[in-house]
Amino acid sequence: MTSQINPQAKAELAALVRELAVVHGKVTLSSGKQADYYVDLRRATLHHAAAPLIGRLLAQLTADWDYAAVGGLTLGADPVATAMMHASAADPALRTVDSFVVRKAQKAHGLQRSVEGPDVVGKRVLAVEDTSTTGGSVLTAVTTLREVGAEVIGVATVVDRGTGAREAIEAEGLPYRYLLDLADLGL
Repeated sequence: MTSQINPQAKAELAALVRELAVVHGKVTLSSGKQADYYVDLRRATLHHAAAPLIGRLLAQLTADWDYAAVGGLTLGADPVATAMMHASAADPALRTVDSFVVRKAQKAHGLQRSVEGPDVVGKRVLAVEDTSTTGGSVLTAVTTLREVGAEVIGVATVVDRGTGAREAIEAEGLPYRYLLDLADLGL
């Protein structure tokens, strides 16, 4: 069962993402695929009005999943995870969660951690990302989280491009949810 999200807040977020983050023109995505548009979601995840909506809506979307912390592969997941953490602290109706950052490469000095923030060893965690194309970035984070001993309970993303991420993530045995798809963005 999927948790209920506020439809007015979702419509407001979709309008903000269309206005702030959809860029038209030829681009090469991180997956290597070509597209006629780019969803630069950091323009929304780091925006004063969009970020709180993202945090609240993703928390609502995953309210029926049991997890203690949220995060993913740096950089795209970082503002998404912190938005969820702040939303959970501000709204008593939401579960309080910590956030974490999965490094792209293990740190070579200091504590040499591959996951920064509160310890996730033995904890149930939610992996997030801003935009999903193939699922490659979030699955890299999932692999690292599993290697350090976290229990990944699912994946949630803000925008799903409808280009294979769901299938790749579900093939790894994980449930997958997203807030917005291309139709929500008029693409």
